[in-house]
Amino acid sequence: MGDAIFEYSKQVKDLGDRLLELLSESLGLKPSYLTDIECNQGQIILGHYYPPCPEPEVAIGTSRHSDSGFLTILLQDGVGGLQILHDDQWVDVTPTPGAFIVNRGDLLQLISNDKFSSVEHRVVAKNAEPRVSIVFFFNTRFHPASTRMYGPIKELLSEENPPLYKETLVREFYACYHSIGLDGKQKSALANFRL
Repeated sequence: MGDAIFEYSKQVKDLGDRLLELLSESLGLKPSYLTDIECNQGQIILGHYYPPCPEPEVAIGTSRHSDSGFLTILLQDGVGGLQILHDDQWVDVTPTPGAFIVNRGDLLQLISNDKFSSVEHRVVAKNAEPRVSIVFFFNTRFHPASTRMYGPIKELLSEENPPLYKETLVREFYACYHSIGLDGKQKSALANFRL
């Protein structure tokens, strides 16, 4: 089992690194830009198990939120339950066998100066059978004493495109994000860093 997890982690990290290259290029930057600024240095892998819910209409699997980091790669089983918020409507993300779901996170929105938006999503409870998903988060290296700052990428800024966010220490951003929690009242910590 351990070997399979390590191999899966390696393959998903390679996929995430390639996606970060493509995102860098789409911003008009060199392919290694986002990895050069350590957007892939703190990976977290989580397994989620949601048991069948006898009353799904009165329960929620995971509350409305956006992810804090740069990128999230999700593998979900065939049960479903993931929804994204699009035009103020919750839309089901239909499971596709063998497909990954990729979410942009809050820090990617901040450094791209809103060129990329984070994705607000939730998981609704199901009563059919258990739901299982594997989530791989791409963050930066985090240490409580870190002095790593993130703000809008300077190469993207101009008089016509001024910075929309102030620079922040990674630890301050994550502290703000975690203080908000997943209660659905505020989309993300981004509002606290907007100029």
